[in-house]
Amino acid sequence: MEREYELQTHQAEDRHWWYQGRRRVIERAIERLQLPADARILDAGCGSGRNMIELARHGAVTGVELSSTSAELARERDAGAVVEGSVMDMPFDEGFFDLAVSLDVIEHLPDDVAALQELRRVTRPGGALLVTVPAYQWLWSGHDEVNHHHRRYNRRTLLAAAQAAGWQAQMTAHFNSLLLPMAIVLRALERLRPSTTKSSLDLWVPPAPLNWALRQPLRLEGAVIGRGGSIPAGLSLLAVFR
Repeated sequence: MEREYELQTHQAEDRHWWYQGRRRVIERAIERLQLPADARILDAGCGSGRNMIELARHGAVTGVELSSTSAELARERDAGAVVEGSVMDMPFDEGFFDLAVSLDVIEHLPDDVAALQELRRVTRPGGALLVTVPAYQWLWSGHDEVNHHHRRYNRRTLLAAAQAAGWQAQMTAHFNSLLLPMAIVLRALERLRPSTTKSSLDLWVPPAPLNWALRQPLRLEGAVIGRGGSIPAGLSLLAVFR
């Protein structure tokens, strides 16, 4: 990720409706796992460490982050230990963590199967992996290019990559479904009128009332996922593996 866009992301993630809503969805999914009180949790690709704050409610969190800029910000949050390095080769013993979390990370990596294998190596037998990824390759856009994505996923491609790495699927669910029709229209317009400029409009934080309104569907989706429900379509895909 380019440094300017990386910093814009960090500035937005505390207040932006999508980041707030995604944290709600993830929280509900983790609650279903019934982790032990002393759980050891890995945030693989932790960015600025914002998600580590919520993860720390469930156990002792360790973050791994490749960017030195992001790793330093994560340490300042003081939500857990932060190791600067790649999720492709982590300095942990086999089976060290009860839960590994990798949120919108593996789409950035050339070899997602190898990353998932490394996550499996550091997770204990019977432990869990929670991942989120952007959905649908046919929605590829300038947003993916700005973020240096290698791919988007559907259930089949995500499950295939995880199974190749030795994981067994426990649940999958889409989220951010309300904006899917709008995204389809915008992506179609982008293809008709491609732009050479890279925009960070996705990181614009709307006025408070609109920001609140956009967050509410994600809260509802989090409740559905928290009850074990599965949402059939959406801009993002969540999966839990064992």
